[in-house]
Amino acid sequence: MTGKGKTEIILSAGMPRAGSAWFYNLTLDIWLAAGRGNIREYREKYPLKTVLTEVNHNIDNFTLRKTMLLMLPYLLGRSFTIKIHFAPYPLGKQLIRAGVIRPAFIYRDPRDALLSAYEYGKRRKDAGHPNAFSHLDTIDKAIDFMHGYMRDWEIWVDIAAPHIFRYEDLLMDYDSQVERLLAFLQLDEINEGITEAIEKSRPKGAAQKEGNHFFKGRIGRHKEAFTEEHLARCEKLFGPYLVRMGYET
Repeated sequence: MTGKGKTEIILSAGMPRAGSAWFYNLTLDIWLAAGRGNIREYREKYPLKTVLTEVNHNIDNFTLRKTMLLMLPYLLGRSFTIKIHFAPYPLGKQLIRAGVIRPAFIYRDPRDALLSAYEYGKRRKDAGHPNAFSHLDTIDKAIDFMHGYMRDWEIWVDIAAPHIFRYEDLLMDYDSQVERLLAFLQLDEINEGITEAIEKSRPKGAAQKEGNHFFKGRIGRHKEAFTEEHLARCEKLFGPYLVRMGYET
């Protein structure tokens, strides 16, 4: 057992299509390997099936009902991990400020993320299984969707700091980013199980892991896929954010 401390909820937040499932599964596997609380068991034991999704344990947001149910295992001394995309409602923010919830946030170049959302939605719709992105049936709709998320990005960067991660850094500098994740999880010792969890999610194998939603995941692919008009529109809408996010316009 490593790094056991106070009861807390670890919140893995992520921009849509930014490797957030990969990041969450890495977090969860490390957490469980360290002997910490298992949200899979708690989802079955407590009334959380309508609060968290079965895969990746995503909470839509911190509504009063969902927050009250989520607090049941916490108040019984259980620590666990959950996942979210969008900026938290006021109840969630209050729990973060109170230290009940500790968030980490991962994001990606929004131009690559929106392209991934568009393609993923199209693939699922073509296969007869439309998903939350299938309504983004044009690049322009995907641009609008991701532009709307930029306010969420600003909120997460503020309330999750300094535990901010980028998809590109996790892909290209995996070991350093894992060190940061271990520090966030306050794990001071690395056992064999943690090492195995880290290796299982190393980029070359992460795409095959159930629940990760990987497909292509390449950096800068929007430059090849977008028209000049799309690129110009992205520069206009995302330009003010890209520099702050660490990307070239």
